[in-house]
Amino acid sequence: MARPNRPLLTRERIIAAALDLVDGHGVDALSMRRLAERLGVRAASLYNHVSTKEDLLRGIADLVMRQVDVSGFTTGDWRAALATWARSYRTVLAAHPNVVPFMVNGPGRLEIALSRADAVHGGLTRAGWPPRHATMIGAAVKYLVVGAALGSFAGGFSDDAQVYADRYPNLSQAHLLRERQVEIDEGGFELALTALLSGLEALYAEVGRPA
Repeated sequence: MARPNRPLLTRERIIAAALDLVDGHGVDALSMRRLAERLGVRAASLYNHVSTKEDLLRGIADLVMRQVDVSGFTTGDWRAALATWARSYRTVLAAHPNVVPFMVNGPGRLEIALSRADAVHGGLTRAGWPPRHATMIGAAVKYLVVGAALGSFAGGFSDDAQVYADRYPNLSQAHLLRERQVEIDEGGFELALTALLSGLEALYAEVGRPA
């Protein structure tokens, strides 16, 4: 009998499977052996497409970052572009929380990360922001997004009212936060983003040089 056909092993398929493995079990669970088992192949066959675990992680970071939307920076509307970038960036990292520590510490020289940074910086400077301010704006948005992706404010509270009732009178309703986690975390991010954009508008009036 003819052997059943298997999907062609490609770098793209390997990286997608690696991301799925990291999403489910964390970066520490990623190995060539486990990845090969998931793909139904021998580990040695992976090395025709990826060289090391570091190469895998860089491929994962590339795959994740390609979903971040920086298209608005070609329009000249820097505020709308920043909002779209920040929201899409947060959505992508929230979908892949196990990748965030590597994304924060590892991919500073990744081609895709650099291309996104180039798009942001170029869009801001073309819109009239001085280069120094454009750099700080990019950093500020990243701090906001990564902070939101690393953890949940509301999810950190206990749903036991007695934890707060006696010692923390100003937190008497804190036990209700967990059940409204999504609403509070999304609302907190939007509040911070709106405050940042409003502050930048005021600053732009002082330092901006519209074309």
